[in-house]
Amino acid sequence: MTALATLADRLRPERTALILIDLSNDFVHPEGKAVTVGGRDVSHAQRILPVVAELADAARKAGAVVIHSQHTTLLGGASDSPVWRDARSRAAYSAPDICLDGSWGQRIVEEVEPRPGDHIVKKYRYGGFTGTNLELVLRSLGRDSVLCCGVSTNVCVDTTAREAFSRDFYVTIAADACASWDMDLHAAALRTAESRFAVVAATRDVLAAWA
Repeated sequence: MTALATLADRLRPERTALILIDLSNDFVHPEGKAVTVGGRDVSHAQRILPVVAELADAARKAGAVVIHSQHTTLLGGASDSPVWRDARSRAAYSAPDICLDGSWGQRIVEEVEPRPGDHIVKKYRYGGFTGTNLELVLRSLGRDSVLCCGVSTNVCVDTTAREAFSRDFYVTIAADACASWDMDLHAAALRTAESRFAVVAATRDVLAAWA
């Protein structure tokens, strides 16, 4: 692999997968568990949905792959290790059965719902690669560059981006198509990513690269 000098080269549609991370009802819908159980403010997440939808439509038209990374909690605690339960018990603004498999809460929000040709990868931890077939799908489709967006910037987006980088994928993050419950942490995560393992870009620049 060689360094990619321009965003257009880095995000050439035939090499790129757009990964939409955790845009499920329980995380971003006003009636989801993040609000009704965790008491989160999802207004920041709500505001990015039109941006993500525009990005996904542009990706499909350009020929980039669209992948929905869908957080999942398996029934009966089948996905809950003791370490995971311990971490989740200390995580503010959450619920132990958030995005329960097969539930409305797990379903991807209507604004960015999957379209024919998209791929859905269920994930069980913060990162989209851990315990999933995401890398298999990317390698099989010949994609060596990923563009990440979704929620939350400082946890699941950040972890997925780091995992991709560690597996030798080029990583770009669409800054204005990501959100966190704490936008100070959003900004800090993007600063760290840009200095270490990713290119941070505005959606308008991504759209221009695909135009």
